[in-house]
Amino acid sequence: MKAKRTLVMGASPDPGRFSHKAVKLLSRKGHDVIPVGRRKGEIGGIPIVSFEEKVPEDVHTLSLYLSPAVQKQFYAYILGLNPRRVIFNPGTENEELEKMLREKGVETVRNCNIQMLLNDIF
Repeated sequence: MKAKRTLVMGASPDPGRFSHKAVKLLSRKGHDVIPVGRRKGEIGGIPIVSFEEKVPEDVHTLSLYLSPAVQKQFYAYILGLNPRRVIFNPGTENEELEKMLREKGVETVRNCNIQMLLNDIF
């Protein structure tokens, strides 16, 4: 079975951040994970990609770790990825973006990425 490509948007090299923990857990669970963030660095040996860099196509899941106020500047980026699913982690819920995604046929989920992985419902 091919690993699902998961992009973690708002990834941080800070081990105390939930985005950092999510990337490590996704990797441990066998997902093809791409951390995207503003700060250079790496997470568990995986380099953090900047928002300006092109990411591979075929993103299955986009997991958001950006506040709704920050998300707005990335609407075109997010929609352009054509993910199959977007997970809005606690504090990232955004009805405007969710509506735009659903209109494109993208599944939207309000849940904690980490809890989903730990409970095997990812």
